[in-house]
Formats: sequence, C-alpha cells, structure tokens
Amino acid sequence: MFYMFSGIILICSLLSITTRRILRAAVYLLCVLLATAGLYFMLNYQFMAAVQLTLYAGGIVVLIIFSILLTHHISHRFKHPDITKLLMGIGSAVVGIGLVLTTILSHSFQAGTAPELPVDMTVIGNQLLSTGKNGYVLPFELISILLLAAMIAAIVVAKKEKNKNSEI
Repeated sequence: MFYMFSGIILICSLLSITTRRILRAAVYLLCVLLATAGLYFMLNYQFMAAVQLTLYAGGIVVLIIFSILLTHHISHRFKHPDITKLLMGIGSAVVGIGLVLTTILSHSFQAGTAPELPVDMTVIGNQLLSTGKNGYVLPFELISILLLAAMIAAIVVAKKEKNKNSEI
C-alpha cells in the first residue's frame, strides 16, 4: 500500500504541474491529497488523515474547482513555459531533491521507544479549544487564513484572462 500511495503521489503531482489544463491540474492535486491521507491512515494518524481529507481535499481543492467552474474557464489551457523558466524549475527541483536526500542520508533514524498514547476524545476536544501547550486554536486560525488565501488566489487565476481582455 505504501508503494501504491507513493506512486499515486509522485505521478499525480507531476501531472498536476505539467498539465496545461487548469481543471485537470486541480483534479490531480485532489488525487495527491487523497493519497497523502491514505499514508496518514497507514501510519495510524487518523486525526491527521481526517484533517487532510476535510480541510485540504474537501476544502481547498473544492474552492479551486468551484472558482474554475464559476468563471467558465473549464477549457482554459496554460501556455508552454519559456525555456529559461523550465530550466530554472528543473534546476530548483534538482537542488531540492539533493537537499532532501542529503538530509535523509546524513541522519540515522531510530525506532521510537515512547509508549503509544491513548486516544481520548475529551482530551482531543480540549486540545482543539486550547490556546496553551498542545492547543490547536492557532493552527486552525492559520488554516482558515490559508483557505481564504487559496480561494482568493483561485479566483485571481481563474479570472486572469478576463481581466486582460477588459483592459484592451
């Protein structure tokens, strides 16, 4: 299952950035986020998987797709990138891969010895509403700002061509 989810993430993320159709890119992004939630389920991080499914797959991607559909740009195709931008993107990807591999290979990872914490819904509920140690109020506020920024960005991208035509 790990290899299947990893393959889906790699293939769909590559398709998401290489496709020229905006709606297909959003659907590929949805596949990446769903496979990431599958990896969280495999690691027994049910809460993180639920957040991944509801917030990212269910929230951000749906907002992007709604923005595309509401602005009538379903068949919009991006232009081919300039060769300099393509080379810069490939170069930054190679540097990023190098940094990740260097970091992973330079550390020796040990199995954790900490005991597994019990899952108690009262504790989780109190942590969701807490602002102190292990509280989740600040992350949820930041995520709400992220959702707002993603919605605004999706609308700007979807209406970009319409704005260019209105200036002429």
